[in-house]
Amino acid sequence: MCILQNNKNSSANKVVNSIKFYLNDDLIELQKVGAQDTLLDFLRLERSLTGTKEGCGEGDCGACTVLVGRMDSTEIEYQTVNACICLIPSLNASHVVTVESLRGLNGNLNPVQKAMVNCHGSQCGFCTPGIVMSLYGAWLKSTPPTPRNVEQSLQGNLCRCTGYGPILDAAKCVNEYGVLRADKLLLEKERIKNNLIDLELDQSPIVLHDTSKLFVPNSLETFSELFLTYPDATIVAGATDVGLWITKNLLLIDSIIFIGNLRELKNIKISKEFVEFGSCVTYSQSRPVLSKYFPIIDDYFFRIAGEQIRNVGTIGGNIGNGSPIGDLAPLFIGLNATIVLRKGSVRRKMALENFFLSYKVQDLKKGEFIEKVHIPLNENLYLFVYKISKRRDEDISTVAAVFSFEVFEGKLFNVRVAFGGMAPIPKRALKVEEILNGKNFDIAIVKLAQLAIERDFKPLSDMRASSKYRMQVAKNLIEKCQIEYHTGQSIKLRNEV
Repeated sequence: MCILQNNKNSSANKVVNSIKFYLNDDLIELQKVGAQDTLLDFLRLERSLTGTKEGCGEGDCGACTVLVGRMDSTEIEYQTVNACICLIPSLNASHVVTVESLRGLNGNLNPVQKAMVNCHGSQCGFCTPGIVMSLYGAWLKSTPPTPRNVEQSLQGNLCRCTGYGPILDAAKCVNEYGVLRADKLLLEKERIKNNLIDLELDQSPIVLHDTSKLFVPNSLETFSELFLTYPDATIVAGATDVGLWITKNLLLIDSIIFIGNLRELKNIKISKEFVEFGSCVTYSQSRPVLSKYFPIIDDYFFRIAGEQIRNVGTIGGNIGNGSPIGDLAPLFIGLNATIVLRKGSVRRKMALENFFLSYKVQDLKKGEFIEKVHIPLNENLYLFVYKISKRRDEDISTVAAVFSFEVFEGKLFNVRVAFGGMAPIPKRALKVEEILNGKNFDIAIVKLAQLAIERDFKPLSDMRASSKYRMQVAKNLIEKCQIEYHTGQSIKLRNEV
């Protein structure tokens, strides 16, 4: 049933009814696929590629790690992805690489596999294929094997018995077992690239029916028109949240529109005055851009989930989810960000802080979606960002705090203080800002600001923390900000821009 053809205003010339992608060396064309079918189930149950393991089913353990390659301008970019929450319709015109395809010269082990064997990086073996794929993804990017880089590439992988030490050793010595230029994937790069270009050239809006309706629009215009027709459809880019609705809550979603392939929503625009991201720009794509202008952000971004989630999770998805503990909303509110909302061809712009109305309720009209996020640049800005969580890596915020301000003659001006986890929505601490504005940032003002925050927030108690704990953490972060400001940490960071 080609629903889009019934829309006279549609920009689509034709509608197709199959998902096409490459899996290792094979072209896959699927006509019978559900909107909620995962790559993990397809690999294990349909293709008997059981090297990709089923662990947590929520993108935390990394046992199901695969590589997904897509055309980025004129080159293929491969990213590690969690197959357990990767929905098959999102793979259209991509190249999926599983551990079974890894091999070295003359059929020998791949250098990553050799390093894992010789460094004794595997014990029970269950997590090993996922770890190998994460290390392989980092090796393909020619990431220097420094301790920090290795740990970041493995943040999304858990190993319960080896103890990580041998795995880290293996990651650091991969180049001793082979050279990147001899890797099978790179040797076949041109052929694979031409295959993906052919798939992209043949892209048309896709409409399929199974237990639910799924749509894969091929342009922003098509998507905009489609969402007007189906305003109750669920929009999916990276599926890092929706994937859990399916795998953990067993939720059946009536209609899903997949937009992760829309290049118009992946644009990044940079000027002297601002940075502007399309809503489908991922965490991994936005981090180096933001870190250039706000270096202190770098560590904050590496505390968002693991590498596999950062590679597919999007700015628009994180904001549109409306979670009070989302990582990006407090940061962008602190940076005075605005968003562009679009409905059909009509756009409206608003301050991000005004987008959140109440718990999981946003200022979105039927058929409207987030198109862009606009962040002003200010070379005089002091910025401090903090995330408190039960685990340092790959965990949800208990409290997130962002402080930004300018300084003139020793006093703070244009102060913005934003918190996550302190209210049903990400929110500014207006009473705290009132205390700090126009004042010297001394310990006496800190004490007043700590009293004022009790008027800004009445945090809830839940499984992550008690109300009392959250309030004490928030007060402590005000003091931490003051200490770091006076020790010159932010000045050092700003001078690195």
